[in-house]
Amino acid sequence: MNTVLNIRDLRNKLGITQSEFAQRYNIPFRTVQNWETGLRRPPIYIIELLNNRIEEDLINKKTSILPKYDAHKKSLPKRSDYVGATSWLKDVNKVLGGDVVFALDEAYMCQGNFGGRSDEYLVWVYGDDSLTRFNGVVVIGNHISDYNVIEKNGLKFTDFNRTLSDALANESILDMQGTTEALSKYYYSNKESFQKITVSPKYQDKFEELAKEAIEYYNE
Repeated sequence: MNTVLNIRDLRNKLGITQSEFAQRYNIPFRTVQNWETGLRRPPIYIIELLNNRIEEDLINKKTSILPKYDAHKKSLPKRSDYVGATSWLKDVNKVLGGDVVFALDEAYMCQGNFGGRSDEYLVWVYGDDSLTRFNGVVVIGNHISDYNVIEKNGLKFTDFNRTLSDALANESILDMQGTTEALSKYYYSNKESFQKITVSPKYQDKFEELAKEAIEYYNE
């Protein structure tokens, strides 16, 4: 197995540049360059440590069963009682408490890329498993790197690239309308370009399909 390709493949899992990779894992930028060009070879244990760290950063439970209403669980504020998504999410955040990071559709709402639905029930988050004591909460991971988190309006949420990657990973259980709408807004807000979007190679084909749908989204 080629060590040079190993390092590049590890970086591509995150969909980030060499500079971002170096900064994220506190590795000199020139060292990362040398590893990928073959001028130097990292020890096997370095590759293993990086792989473990990256797998942790990419942790995603990919739950296959969505929660149904349970009368024994606590309920969150209803989306239909709010005019804007941000005000609703602020109250949801207060009820959940703790260090919650909104993910998937809720992250798109925080970003301003998706308006949400008036009958919204599911709330996707990164956080402690105890959050599932509330109806509708889906914990997709217990940990996420601060590198992928944005804080705005008193809310924490995943950045666009991480939200998109999580959506592609959970496609089988996620209503992809939010992702399609968010991609469409991104495209038309960035001079009809997806240039700064990065996804894992294994999701590239699916991303290209979604990209086509997103371009036509507001023309339908």
